[in-house]
Amino acid sequence: MSSSRLGLRLAVCLLNISEARRKHIVENIAKAALLGKNGKKHPEVSVLNIFSDQDYNRSVITIAASIDELNSSVLAACLEAFQSIDMEVQEGIHPCLGAVDLIPIYPLTGVGVEECGAVARSLAENLVRHVPGSSVFLFGEADLPEKRPLVQRRKQLGWFTRRDFSALEPDLGAAPARRCGLTGIGASPYVMNCNVTIDSQDLALGKEIASAIWGSNASGLKGVQAMAFPHEGKIEIACNVESFENQEVTETSEDSQYMAYSVLGDHFSYVSPHYIEAQVKKLASDRGIGTIGRALIGFTPQECKRCAEYAIKEGIGEFWKIRGGVFM
Repeated sequence: MSSSRLGLRLAVCLLNISEARRKHIVENIAKAALLGKNGKKHPEVSVLNIFSDQDYNRSVITIAASIDELNSSVLAACLEAFQSIDMEVQEGIHPCLGAVDLIPIYPLTGVGVEECGAVARSLAENLVRHVPGSSVFLFGEADLPEKRPLVQRRKQLGWFTRRDFSALEPDLGAAPARRCGLTGIGASPYVMNCNVTIDSQDLALGKEIASAIWGSNASGLKGVQAMAFPHEGKIEIACNVESFENQEVTETSEDSQYMAYSVLGDHFSYVSPHYIEAQVKKLASDRGIGTIGRALIGFTPQECKRCAEYAIKEGIGEFWKIRGGVFM
């Protein structure tokens, strides 16, 4: 049954928290998203996936919900996270500025990116109201009127290198407290996370490959932002893969360079994980090394929509526990 026939208006939050090594903490944060103030489960909320990386000490919790429930659901998860994660003692390879580091909201079905931006702004206001010491920077559709993209905001704030919060100026809230740090909240078309590991310990070489596929470079992949990190004794090329408006491509295969999907009649494309892996493999081969594998952090946009519709239709809040047997 289609989402339109179900009457669902769904969006998703890929909640990035600066904790992965204490599994019970991460799961408590995920479970908090499922409960309302009265302790009863939200009927139109599902945690679709939890991806935790020990080296990065970072987890991504995929929370799908009706657009009307998403604000309160994500806020509940954030409240639990701020109680449990202390940035003064947090350690990990991945750059981060906040205990709750990033809250991006993406439309899935029946909802536009502008409405997701309004939800993101409301969530930001609620967060600084409910969590003393929390502070927020806005990006994308939540950052009005400029609508600055996340990568621009991160560069402005020194996210890639900085861990000193004292000089940061938030958009909302007080100056960042050392325990909470700074949280990014925004909305955009879906951004997928795709990582490829190369069979090398040479970080400089990894950075060359990441730079070569970065979308703003002449030979880069459109919508891709890539970084290289040491990971489990090798080097991982970690990619943010943005969706971009594309009215021309409407049908694609898994082996295509671009994958296409639509939300509310707007058509979007993104570089396929298969193609990203192939390009990294070629660049690595040109330098005399191989690749080990690819990891998709959660879902493609189409997979996320399909899983969200199924989980919410069936009332499966803890979908992450069963997803392997349903679609994969």
